[in-house]
Amino acid sequence: MIRVLVVDDDFMVAKIHSGYVARVEGFEVVAVAHTGADAVRAVVDLRPDLVLLDIYLPDRDGLSVLRELRTRTDADPDVLVITAANDLDTVRGTIRGGALHYLIKPFQFDALRDQLERFRSLHGTLTELPGDAPAGQQEIDQLFGTRRTGTPPKGLAEETAEVVHRVLREASAHGGDLSATECASASELSRVSARKYLEHFVSVGSAEVRLRYGGTGRPERRYRVAD
Repeated sequence: MIRVLVVDDDFMVAKIHSGYVARVEGFEVVAVAHTGADAVRAVVDLRPDLVLLDIYLPDRDGLSVLRELRTRTDADPDVLVITAANDLDTVRGTIRGGALHYLIKPFQFDALRDQLERFRSLHGTLTELPGDAPAGQQEIDQLFGTRRTGTPPKGLAEETAEVVHRVLREASAHGGDLSATECASASELSRVSARKYLEHFVSVGSAEVRLRYGGTGRPERRYRVAD
């Protein structure tokens, strides 16, 4: 069983999220914490595999909890951030802190279930890889793809998301960015479809967008992999 710690200041929300976790096969909630201090203590004492971490906590913000879990404890759980915070500074902070993904409240059960199932796949892959043998590029791509592209919402295919993200990475690797039109050409998609995937990557924090102003008309949106 994958052991989960639920961290949320709202008792009812924590109960709902715990119920969601219990509905997904292979997961169990080992504890619930309502403050940052309690969350850190629970991680040290119980060593969960996964933490569902809120950002808005009564004693400290979730980003500081995430940093402490990474630097000041010998336990090293994976973290899925679940919060109403949707500002880019917070999103960037969670990415730099090593969070697996970021869910914005409120959300439906299916959104959390998809992330838990993705984590179960990642957890299983890491468990199956031999500890004394080098990982192949295919395994590495699979693991990092799981962390960075996010589960596409309904209407977007995972396989196509991987293609678009690869095109985005290649453009960024050469020091540049690209437009939806350029991405569409490289990935053999329509411009509308390419932009949907690019905006999805922006929403989950794995891509950044800037505006290029030209002559007349709307500014062009340019995409690159997030730092």
